[in-house]
Amino acid sequence: MQKYGFLTEQQLEQIHEATLDILEHTGVEFRAQAAIDVLTRGGAKAEGVRVFFPRQLVEEQIKKAPSQFTLYARNPENNLTIGGDNLVFSPGYGAPFVTDLDKGRRKGTMEDYENFTKLAGASKNLDITGGILVEPNDVPLELRPTKMLYACIKNTDKCFMGSASGAKNAKDSVEMASILFGGQDLSKKPALISLINSVTPLIYDDRMLGALMEYAKAGQAAVITSLAMAGSTSPATLAGTLVVQNAEVLAGIVLAQLIREGTPVVYGSASTITEMRNAALSIGSPEMAILANASAQLARFYNLPCRGGGAITDSKLPDTQAGYESMMNLLMAHVSGINFVLHAAGILESYNCISYEKFIVDDEICGMVKRIRKGINVNQDTLASDVIKMVGPAGHYLDKDHTFAHFRSEFYPATLSNRVSYDIWDQNGALQSMQVANQLWKETLQNYEPPALPDDVDKELQKFMAKIG
Repeated sequence: MQKYGFLTEQQLEQIHEATLDILEHTGVEFRAQAAIDVLTRGGAKAEGVRVFFPRQLVEEQIKKAPSQFTLYARNPENNLTIGGDNLVFSPGYGAPFVTDLDKGRRKGTMEDYENFTKLAGASKNLDITGGILVEPNDVPLELRPTKMLYACIKNTDKCFMGSASGAKNAKDSVEMASILFGGQDLSKKPALISLINSVTPLIYDDRMLGALMEYAKAGQAAVITSLAMAGSTSPATLAGTLVVQNAEVLAGIVLAQLIREGTPVVYGSASTITEMRNAALSIGSPEMAILANASAQLARFYNLPCRGGGAITDSKLPDTQAGYESMMNLLMAHVSGINFVLHAAGILESYNCISYEKFIVDDEICGMVKRIRKGINVNQDTLASDVIKMVGPAGHYLDKDHTFAHFRSEFYPATLSNRVSYDIWDQNGALQSMQVANQLWKETLQNYEPPALPDDVDKELQKFMAKIG
């Protein structure tokens, strides 16, 4: 697939050179001594918590990260290749609130979390069950990571995300994944991918560093991400924001490679602008789509997989604004060559809320984007010269064998979009899209049957969780 990009090769080089200058002379704060020790042994210099990266160290370590890798699921049919021309959709992440048409906006619960794992499992378009689909606020904080991970394991056989809440929770995630795969060493066959966020500008905190180091030791994948906010936590210019983002992401990748050469990483961007009228984060802006595009180019510059995009919006409701901002960001992810799309379904309120109805809408958008990715298949059969000649002028193709042989593979089978006439729509109750989405998520949960988890594996997981609390 031909990829669209805003930046020229010369501009990519300029951003790269500016990044190396920042890493060498300004540095990045690493607020964990264990990480500083690894970096200084590898050739970096430290003054307190600030670490300075020589150019050669950065360029050498970046080359050690794989350009693509396989993420393994308990059902091998759901294994994923991250990188290359592949596009992977993962649902919303990290929202403390949840909403639906029936109950409105409220704090998320464990029941909500389990519901979203089932919706992700039932989806034909989402490739990963998720990580923190919604915060289960009714579960004690120390128990949330293992309970969420267990729900992902129990309710689907797709790949899932590990906890990034510190070293201990990362270790627990690795242990639970190992139990799922029969106690085997997962370093050669990574089963976990985790979201590691820097703190912009130019900081990594001890919690994220602890998680990153544990996953790197275990050979598990990490999406190393910067969320730079142009105008507040990074320069107001998009080029300057890319330099800050790039410095943070590359610093995290260097650490991962120094811990374990070949650790699978994804170059992650969630950078966007600050809404200057109220200093708020804006994830539905066209500038965020532009930054995602540029980030995909930078990732290819370093020969790395890239994370960006998502069905993301600043809207407070699953309304028209939510629709056009979500489609903008998801379609930009496709044309840019993004490999890993986090927040592909459900997100509202600049990451603060996840909606049941929007989850269904976004799943439809993901299906449309995947259809667009397929493009046009051109061969002797699809050119259809024989059937065109047979039908000739003023004929039709509705009853032709060629139509029946191809329409299922050529046409996207919409499940939410209404394509009937006005009269039929009106006779069927004149339902708006949110009302249909409300029906669909309920029907999906009612009819969903999680794939069976072997009893011995389930018992081992339960035993492990009981030890934690």
